[in-house]
Amino acid sequence: MTKEMVRQELTRAAETVLERRYYLKDAEGRPLENWESLCRRVADAVADVDREQPDYEVVRTNFFSMIYHLDFLPNSPCLMNAGTDLGQLSACFVLPVEDSMNGIFTSIRNGALVHKTGGGTGYSFSRLRAKNSAVQSTQGVASGPLSFAAVFDAATETIKQGGKRRGANMGVLRVDHPDILEFISAKQDQSRFTNFNFSVAVTDRFMEAVKSGQAYDLIEPSTRQVVETLDAREVFDKIVDLAWHNGEPGVLFIDAANRDNATPQLGEFEATNPCGEQWLLPYESCNLGSINLDHYVLDGEVDWERLVRTIHLAVRFLDNVIDCNRFPIPEIAEMTQKTRKVGLGIMGLHDLLIQLEIPYGTQEGRDCAARIMRFIRDEAEKASIALAKLKGPFPAYDPEFNHYPARRNAALTSIQPTGTVSMIADCASGCEPYYSIVMVKHVMDGDRLLMVNKHFERIARREGFYSEGLMDKVAASGTVVGHKEIPEHWQEVFRTAQDISPESHIRMQGALQTSGVDSSISKTINLPAEATRDDVRLSYELGFALGCKGLTVYRDGSRDAQVLNAGKARAGGRTAVVSSQGPVQKKTLPDVLSAKRYRLKDANQNTIYLIVCFDENENPMEVFAKFPFDNRVDLKDKSTMWTTTCRLVSLALRYQIPMDEVIKQLDRSSGHMLDLPAQLGKLLKSFMAGTQHGYASICPECSGKLVFEEGCEVCHECGYSKCS
Repeated sequence: MTKEMVRQELTRAAETVLERRYYLKDAEGRPLENWESLCRRVADAVADVDREQPDYEVVRTNFFSMIYHLDFLPNSPCLMNAGTDLGQLSACFVLPVEDSMNGIFTSIRNGALVHKTGGGTGYSFSRLRAKNSAVQSTQGVASGPLSFAAVFDAATETIKQGGKRRGANMGVLRVDHPDILEFISAKQDQSRFTNFNFSVAVTDRFMEAVKSGQAYDLIEPSTRQVVETLDAREVFDKIVDLAWHNGEPGVLFIDAANRDNATPQLGEFEATNPCGEQWLLPYESCNLGSINLDHYVLDGEVDWERLVRTIHLAVRFLDNVIDCNRFPIPEIAEMTQKTRKVGLGIMGLHDLLIQLEIPYGTQEGRDCAARIMRFIRDEAEKASIALAKLKGPFPAYDPEFNHYPARRNAALTSIQPTGTVSMIADCASGCEPYYSIVMVKHVMDGDRLLMVNKHFERIARREGFYSEGLMDKVAASGTVVGHKEIPEHWQEVFRTAQDISPESHIRMQGALQTSGVDSSISKTINLPAEATRDDVRLSYELGFALGCKGLTVYRDGSRDAQVLNAGKARAGGRTAVVSSQGPVQKKTLPDVLSAKRYRLKDANQNTIYLIVCFDENENPMEVFAKFPFDNRVDLKDKSTMWTTTCRLVSLALRYQIPMDEVIKQLDRSSGHMLDLPAQLGKLLKSFMAGTQHGYASICPECSGKLVFEEGCEVCHECGYSKCS
């Protein structure tokens, strides 16, 4: 039996994600599918495009096998919607925002239709005239891009994408727009623009001005006139400061993107999709899919022959998706058909390197990754040229502008986030290293479940250094580095995201970008909590120098509503301390306490705020709940119950009852994962067990721990992603 025909069992986490997000359900919410029937639904729908081709049955069978065996997975909208009445299969869209009320609200309407069908949208607000500039038609003044961005944000908030995917947007403003300083600071208050990622479109001219210490011009888009000059370094410092503060705005190197624009005759790139990996022209969409590199190592070597077969099949699959797609609006259908862009990416890169025993953060690791990505890009182009001979090149192909052989697709490769699909495939996300090797998951009645990376467990058992005690130590520390029981070679191979230097992260992104990525890459440059603004500055400068088309940095712990980090973990995992006089000594608190606010949703999608107050040692001491429905008569009893529960939990914490005992009682009182005892229990667990892997926000769906990777916050417990 060949390797590709071996059935890989789905993990428990994969089954949970599939049941929650992907399987079709009946009116009562019961799954109507399993993994096999889902794969047949998707393969049959996409293969149907080739029904008149002589190899139709072979293609249909191979599509199914490729997905079923987790060798390649398309993006989430394709898995969810292929073969259904909705039929919208693309993840990425860019919509223009014209400088008129009609243009602005047309874009809001179109964005709503995209979100309703499961897509994410990118908007450039750079065409909008600056705040307080003249508006001839009304004899008034413009309110500026940020005021309209707030309207886009509010519209997104009202839409739940097909019941499965959350609205997500990218907001872009050029660095030479007059309102750039306001835009840079817009998300300093993290309660604003919560449905947007913000990025500054940085030009080569601006970066040259930063390097030389010169001023640069701000240009009013409605008149193309220079209205002001700013010191480039001061503006760059402002971007750096805010990115250091909470990770936003990101930067997009717009000139680098446009140099690789395959259809310049159709226009210039202005924006990307929400996670930044797909540059698109206005009204373009792109369907994405990822090859699981974990499956392409055989006897300690890359299985190039098998990889070729998957690349060619995946390109045909993604090209077919364009033809069976039901686009949200006619303009998107027309533009997508004109350029036929696809985004073939990867996941499981770290898994492949682990199997080859190559550390991710080394030059050897970068060389290996670059070689693989170049191979994928070259073979994808061969596949696209072959499809062009069979079905014709993309309609916008013009030899005068397109100085490459006629092919079926204007763009072929990108590296996208694969948060949920990589959970299904049980591999590392995208091109990211693993975020953790051993995790602790708390289940009912306070039980702890160790979740050990499959490669690490296999090697540790084979090499004889596996033990439950060691796994506990690795989980508690959040790293394999520094444990004398683990041979140094394997410590290096299993370094995780936060064990790898920011420079190494950026150099990996640069190596992948310049070797074989048409569009861009969604990747997070993880910085330690103690990183300085200079570290952020150097990251951006290095990314620009290496040819990256965009960069997202995240300094550990820089977001609000986050729990304690690894350096503050207590012995035994407890943060509540029992005094020598017993657990009944009520702790006296000062008049002023530090606090953090957590925004959550109840089962009816009402917004609820939990406020946690901490003592001087950052132990939680008090919990309060705030509701928007305090004055609603029909919900008065619920409000009273929540308030009473919070008071009792606060009392237990102040009497320093061991926190695991408090959690145990909350778990026993929970009737639903979204009720208050469950929410409080999850929150308190995060203070105990979530300390392993750095700071983390709270997942709004399962109250698990969010981590920041691939340019977005994701939950490894339930598959939730803030950006998809």
